[in-house]
Amino acid sequence: MAQSSTILVVEDDPVILDLLTVNFELEGYTVVRAVDGADGLEQARAHRPDVVVTDVMMPKRSGIDLLRDLRADPELAYVPVILLSARALATDVRDGLAAGADDYITKPFEPDDLVVRVEKLLGR
Repeated sequence: MAQSSTILVVEDDPVILDLLTVNFELEGYTVVRAVDGADGLEQARAHRPDVVVTDVMMPKRSGIDLLRDLRADPELAYVPVILLSARALATDVRDGLAAGADDYITKPFEPDDLVVRVEKLLGR
């Protein structure tokens, strides 16, 4: 079981945000929530998460914008980022990884698969 790692979940769909929160909390993670890329950047700066899981298509700032903001911030550039998106074309995945994402998961997704990928990034 995870020991006190913090996951920042950035998702504009409240149902998916709740689903991810419950799944990560059941695995023992502390979850910080944000509803768009701008809010996600504020939460990342405030909480210094161990991993960020972010939707790609969101209002205000996208997950790609958030990813670029994190990579440009010397204090957050090291944080692993998983992009979660309904955009499932090979070019979308390639673009997300090229922007600096550590992983890219397409919707619909299996919550257990996402937990496994987070644990892999955390070296568990």
